[in-house]
Amino acid sequence: MDAPIAVTLGDPSGVGPDIVIAIHGDHRADLPAFFVIGDPDVLASRARRLGRDLAIAMIHNPAEAHGVPAGTLPVLPLVNRQSDTPGRTDPANAAGTIEAIDRATALVLEGGAAAVVTGPIDKKALYDAGFHHPGHTEYLAHLCQLRLGRPFTPVMLLTGPDLSCVPVTIHIPIAEVPAQLTAELIETTCRIVAADYRARLGIARPRLAIAGLNPHAGEKGAIGTEDETVIRPAVARLRAAGIDAAGPLPADTMFHPLARAHYDVAVCMYHDQALIPAKTLAFDQTVNATLGLPIIRTSPDHGTAADIAGSGDARPDSFLAAIRLAGRMAEIGKSAGSTVTANA
Repeated sequence: MDAPIAVTLGDPSGVGPDIVIAIHGDHRADLPAFFVIGDPDVLASRARRLGRDLAIAMIHNPAEAHGVPAGTLPVLPLVNRQSDTPGRTDPANAAGTIEAIDRATALVLEGGAAAVVTGPIDKKALYDAGFHHPGHTEYLAHLCQLRLGRPFTPVMLLTGPDLSCVPVTIHIPIAEVPAQLTAELIETTCRIVAADYRARLGIARPRLAIAGLNPHAGEKGAIGTEDETVIRPAVARLRAAGIDAAGPLPADTMFHPLARAHYDVAVCMYHDQALIPAKTLAFDQTVNATLGLPIIRTSPDHGTAADIAGSGDARPDSFLAAIRLAGRMAEIGKSAGSTVTANA
């Protein structure tokens, strides 16, 4: 991989800076080349709080990251400076948080960076500063649309050592799921999953297990009709298109070891149906990857954890896994000649 990975710190109130400092000090030699887009003063301040030695090299473009001395963290500094505020959100930091996301996305689209790994953000702090997007993922899709002039449908993938899950509907109340769930949405989501699994995860014919919505996948309409009228037709169309999709399957029997051996990714109908098994099996090693975008984006599966920011108690496992997955996806995509994922 020629271009390095861009890493954003997320909100300075959280553990993003702590983890990047720990990763750089303890694991740098084991990781793909990366650089940080952030405020070097925040990193230096947090390192002092943590009692860690941190050498920083200011860079002007990603290519310079390859030339920094061993043991030195390459940092592309922000224009909007931030304050080191562990445990305390500050709307004044929002401009820098957004700038880091903007610049990382632009660099990947321009080819200067291979992928972006995003640190956790505090959405309330961004909202208080006038941010109008539901979250990180939706904002990344917006930036890609602005740059390339066409819309993208982002798909959330939670992937760990033993299980990969995709929720079709995400951050909506459970009461709204049946109305939001359509055969078209299920089909679109699965097509994106299949395309990115081929192009960026190296699985030529991914096996998709499609969960039912109702208990026991509706028992042929005895416990709700959505499984028969919405999910089953979507699965039939996917199979007709050559995608290896099975379902609707009873969700309560999809996640034991024998069942998991028969699929590559579980496509679930709502947020917790996907995230509960993924995080239960491997909370510290699960990665959130965004499919369906023209960039590779991964992130740890945890939030800002502001209550332990600056304490030294933050675990880097998920962030490490996110950097490694981003590097692997970039290498596979490069080998396959894939640059932009189509929302097929």
